[in-house]
Order: sequence, then structure tokens, then C-alpha cells
Amino acid sequence: MPENRPAKVEPKKPSAKKKDRATEIANTFEWLITAFILAFVFRAFVMEAFRIPTGSMADTLKGAHFRLRCPQCGYAYDHGFVPSYYGMPEDTVPSGPVPLRQQTRCPSCGFYTPAHEEVPVANGDRILVLKCIYQFVDPKRWDVIVFKNPINPTENYIKRLIGLPGDTIEIIDGDVYINGLIARKPPEVQRELWMPIYDNNFQPVNPNERGGFNGHRWQVPFNLEGSAWKIGDKDPTRLVLDSSADQTSTITYGSPSANGFAATYAYNETYNYGRMPMCSDLMMHFYVQPASSQGSIGITLSKYDIDYRARLDLSGRMTLAKVSDGQETILASREVPPPSAGAFTLVKFADVDHQLLFEFNNQELSVDLGRSPQALDQVSASPPRAEIFGAGKLTLAHIALFRDIYYTSDGQGARGGRAIEGKPFKLNQDEFFVLGDNSPNSEDARWWGQPDIASKGWAPPRAGVVPRYYLVGRALFVYWPSGFGLPWPQSLKTFLSNNRQNAALRLLNGLITLRWVPNVGQLRFIYGGTAQTKPTAPSGRGPDQKGG
Repeated sequence: MPENRPAKVEPKKPSAKKKDRATEIANTFEWLITAFILAFVFRAFVMEAFRIPTGSMADTLKGAHFRLRCPQCGYAYDHGFVPSYYGMPEDTVPSGPVPLRQQTRCPSCGFYTPAHEEVPVANGDRILVLKCIYQFVDPKRWDVIVFKNPINPTENYIKRLIGLPGDTIEIIDGDVYINGLIARKPPEVQRELWMPIYDNNFQPVNPNERGGFNGHRWQVPFNLEGSAWKIGDKDPTRLVLDSSADQTSTITYGSPSANGFAATYAYNETYNYGRMPMCSDLMMHFYVQPASSQGSIGITLSKYDIDYRARLDLSGRMTLAKVSDGQETILASREVPPPSAGAFTLVKFADVDHQLLFEFNNQELSVDLGRSPQALDQVSASPPRAEIFGAGKLTLAHIALFRDIYYTSDGQGARGGRAIEGKPFKLNQDEFFVLGDNSPNSEDARWWGQPDIASKGWAPPRAGVVPRYYLVGRALFVYWPSGFGLPWPQSLKTFLSNNRQNAALRLLNGLITLRWVPNVGQLRFIYGGTAQTKPTAPSGRGPDQKGG
């Protein structure tokens, strides 16, 4: 009989399904590790996100701030939040509303909003910084750059690049001069740096409020009395002229209630407004609707008691002229297609950086007044003036007046500044000079002391400069302006705020205070670059990781 033997059992093979699952898990981990490495490399060498905590670059880039709207005219503006004023640690953004420490002023109608109103605090702008770009290309004047703070290299600062290696910088009457010639801003940068003085589209609902508007009752800031110009019957934001084509009528900006030409910032505290210098680089624009091709419309901007006039003859001619001691000199003129009767057309005139820029219906006319400080005869320290003049039958809409950025030469206590008027500052090889856009409230190269420490074993840099090896990158894009919170029930907010000793409730409180809704309208590129040699007409505008 055959011997009974156990049947041979074949070893059980793992199923194809289990093999596939193991492979998938391994591939997932491989992709995660690869993605982590790529993200790390990208952050370290290509692009990194930063948050702006302070207002030294406002209004270009905002730190933590209050978002306000004038209760009289409805003009929206921002006012900086400083944690130390509220007894809070540096770089703190409170989750709930806090009272305004001081009254603020509307940058359009001049209304002073009282203090103590409780307002939520918006977070600072979050930006993308292109790193290592300066390993391949040289930095350009007017770039917004991130760099290591020369006083404390463990911190990152953000400012606007003004001076390049070999430059001699001097700030004269708010303008930057490089090697004795004025440094003109590129058109994109200039657009960002116009500051509002008045916008006629925003008018107070209660102009008779006693002392609310720069200490006065509000009135239209153009001297209409005795003029042929009138306020529109159907729309008070429009000005109307009905005169003969050969009779010119002029109105001048200014009234006791109007904002003046001082270099003030709605973002800053109001207590120092009275000592701010006058800015005489101005821009005015409006839309004109002529009834016919008969007549003219124009703008006068004065600087150092010299009038510069931009005139549009409705028959089709643009003219730039200079008026000094009562004598008018034509500086430039050109024929253009006449405006269409009954249609609104943009008219814009700027006197900025020693150049006149006149724009009408995409037609441009410009005059270079010279780039040296002596090119403009400073015969007087009188305040600037802005006028509108016209003849014929006209309607004006969307009238607005702006001033240029003004780099201040004082305001930092008893410290002596560098690169200010009378104290030119020379840069050596691989040294850069930076300034903040919010000049009166910026701790920048004008005021830095002598560093006593340095990064990576280098010797401390010279006072007032950013060495090349401290450059981090160029600010590129505001990818997340401070957003808006979701409309959670107030009862829930109060409950969570009062029970933050519980870890879970504290976490939940933090989640509901986040600004989940993006402020899409404020997504924007951050412009820089070298100024063009050919001037172009500007448009009206409608990180410090630490301090400064």
C-alpha cells in the first residue's frame, strides 16, 4: 500500500491587491517627502511669505491697522495700530475691537473722528518676497526690498531702495537727489505714492457740525463766491460753468475747513500734523463735459510762487505754460483731437519731480524743468496753490487733488539725520540706502545708529547703510491683504472670549477671530524699478518683519 503522506501545500502568495496598497503607501510617502523638500528649497531660495507688522511703508504696505470710514463723507482710510500704545507686546493683533486711542482725520473732507470708539484691528498685509533675485541681477532704485536690519541682523526689515553703490544722496524739500540731480519715480511707483488731499465725490452729510472739519464748519473748498462756476443743481459733486467762450473764470482750492498741503498721513497720529512741512508737488484731475468746441479748460499748480498752467482749448490744443512776475511763457504745445461735445473726458495735470505732466484723453504733453536743485528758482516759501480755470459751457465731475510723497528731514527727536538737506551722504561699494514710504514715521537709513553686531561673522556695517550681503529679496505681491471675519453670532464670540482658560475653547476662539474672507480688491503687485528717462503722466490712486 502506498504510504500516506501529507499533501504538499504551496506557500500562500500575497495578493496583488495588498501589493498594490503597499506600493501606493510607499509612493505617497515618497511624494510627501519630495514635496516637503521642494517646499523647503522653494521657501529658502525662491520665494517666501512675510507679514507686515508696522506702518513704516504705509500706505503702500500696511501693518496692523484700523479700517475706518469717515462718518461724514464716507471716505475710506486706514489708521495704524501700535500695540505699545495699548500696553500690548510688540507685533500683537488683538482678536476683538479696541478703542481708538486718539482722534483721526479724514484725508478728504478733514473731519476729525473722535477717539474712544471701539474698532476691530485688521492684520498687516501678507506679501510674497522673491529671494535670491539679487544674486543674479542688481537691485534697482525704487525697488521695495527686504533686508536684515543692520542694527539687529536677526530681524528682517522692508523699505524702499533709494541709493545704489557710488551714489551721493541728499533729500531737499521732500525730494531725493542722486549725485546732484533729482531722482524721478517710475510711473507705476508714482501712482502708488500719490496721497489724497481732497476728493469732491465725498461730501459731508452734516457740513454744519461745529468745529468738526479742521476746526471749522465744512464748505466746498473752492472759492465759488463771485465766480461764474456753480455747484450742479442735480449733482452737488459736479461743478458747472456757463459763460462766453472768451471769458475765463477761475476758482482756487482752499477754505478754512479744507485739508492743506502739509505732508500728513491719515495712517499716523494727528498730534504732529501741525509741524509737517508743505508739499508742493501736486496733481489734480477731473472729467470735463463741454457743450461745444468753443472755450477752454485748465489747471494751475503753483510751486515757489511760480504758476504752471495746463490749458486745453476745446477746439483741439494742449498747452503748458509758466507764469512768473505776471509774464506767461509757453513751454510746450500740441494739437490734439478735440473733445466730444456732451461726453466726459479725463483731464489730468501734475507738477512732480521737476517735470510737468499733462494728460487729456490719452494724449500727453510734458516738460522737463531741469533736474538740479537750482533748476527751479525758489523765490518764496509760500504754500503751493491749485486752481481750475475755464471758459464756455462746461461740466466737471470726479474732481480730486493729490500730493506727492514727501521725505522729511526731521521728526526723530534730537538725532541728526543723514542724507538730509545740507548733509549729502556718499555710498561706497556694495552699500545701499533705504527709506520708508511713511517718511515721518519710519525708522530708516536717515536715523540708524552705528551697528555693534553683524551677521555671519562679517564686520558691522557702516551706520546708515544696508550692505549687499544683508539683502534678502524683493517684495513682489500682496497675496493676502487683511481679510474680513465671518459673521459669527456675538453671543458665541462673548462666550468664547470669556472662557479662554479652557484650551479647547481658547483654540476655538482663535479660529473664529481669524479673517477668513479675503480682501480681494487689495490684492496687488508691489512696483519698483528704475525711472524712465521719458516722463509720462501719472494716474490718481484712487515687511518690516520688525519695527521701523
